[in-house]
Amino acid sequence: MNSNIPYKIYLSEDEMPRYWYNVKAHMKGGHEPFLNPATGEPCTKKDLSAVFCDECIDQELNDRDELIEIPEEIRSFYKMYRPSPLVRAYCLEKLLDTPAEIYYKFEGNNTSGSHKLNSAAAQAYYAKKQGLTSITTETGAGQWGTALAMAAAYFGLNLDVYMVKVSYEQKPFRREVIRTYGANVVPSPSTTTAAGRKILEEHPGTGGSLGCAISEAVEKARETPNCRYVLGSVLDHVLLHQSIIGQECKIAMDKYGIKPDMIIGCAGGGSNLGGLISPFMGEKLDGKNNIDILAVEPASCPSLTRGKYAYDFCDSARTTPLAKMYTLGCGFMPSPNHAGGLRYHGMSPVLSRLYHDGYMRATSVEQTKVFEAAVKFARCEGILPAPESAHAIRVAMDEAIKCREEGKKKVILFGLTGTGYFDMTAYKSYNDGTMTDTIPTDEDLQRGFETIPKCKANEGI
Repeated sequence: MNSNIPYKIYLSEDEMPRYWYNVKAHMKGGHEPFLNPATGEPCTKKDLSAVFCDECIDQELNDRDELIEIPEEIRSFYKMYRPSPLVRAYCLEKLLDTPAEIYYKFEGNNTSGSHKLNSAAAQAYYAKKQGLTSITTETGAGQWGTALAMAAAYFGLNLDVYMVKVSYEQKPFRREVIRTYGANVVPSPSTTTAAGRKILEEHPGTGGSLGCAISEAVEKARETPNCRYVLGSVLDHVLLHQSIIGQECKIAMDKYGIKPDMIIGCAGGGSNLGGLISPFMGEKLDGKNNIDILAVEPASCPSLTRGKYAYDFCDSARTTPLAKMYTLGCGFMPSPNHAGGLRYHGMSPVLSRLYHDGYMRATSVEQTKVFEAAVKFARCEGILPAPESAHAIRVAMDEAIKCREEGKKKVILFGLTGTGYFDMTAYKSYNDGTMTDTIPTDEDLQRGFETIPKCKANEGI
């Protein structure tokens, strides 16, 4: 075991990347295009401009440039909390008695408590630069809403956050942090939008979903003057902004000659995993490494492991463009468990294409096993992880134990997306022994699949 690696590898401000990494430049044309649901044709910038900021659309459609410069204003914002540390998990290695070297990239060292601030700062900056006065968004567990509220306050923008109702109720303190930064928080689905009212009529008493919240936020953006919708995951430009995570990881690892054999990340919409793996995946696509890349999703919302690769709406009310992705169907309603930000019916088109083409694997885990791992990690590494992050921790621990049992040494890297200090209701449920696992049946999934649009692009699926 290489014991010459520091517990924490810090980069200086000068070593912080000046460019985001666009993995699509290595994907030979990227992924299948977004489609206009009215025409069935690929979306143009004009199609998207009523909803998204202009600069973000340009980044969304860019599958040519490997490196895209980070504006100095955004780098200045990043310097408040970046570069973030790459940590050698010596204590976890000792607990597991494993020959594996375990590293994690810690993204919880900012007030939002997660990696989400990386894209929030960028999108708020571009909205302000465009002359907009307000933005809207959705949030699941609340990390994205918190991050965007911080960024909106910094750049002087009004913000409406549609928060998945079950999280709104389970995480009142996360909600209050969002309000403290000046944003308006609405539990979704709500009666404030036509989309929300329709969903409540069809699913009375529902705890909501990210798809529902997206529908409401998009509707609000369309009906509000000088306003655009801002998304926290799934889309290509969000993964682009999050690539600073992987860029910093690679710089730190190269500095000490560390070569990862396996990279593990939790996967809901894909922003964290996509950002973590980007530069490593670019090299893999070019034949320069053979890293085993593993996405971990909740068994309650298994879009990669049990979903269909099809064109689907990104929201429940069917108002967004169609994206080719692994999906459970835009009408799928996940159980109100503690997977938080991983309760989305689809997966990033970038990650979906990479998974479909065999460049990465996926697995799913039950939430009781996730929290068992989270508690062990907290007790030995001293960080209380977010439930989302703990999905990656669970599988990283399992892989490290497998190394011990097989007598193999591997270098394992996983993403610690954030802290769990606003998730204490979930930890209380685990500690009290009242937490249960929910795994959708084939019949449950079929009801979701039936909501996938029956369009020409989906013929044969």
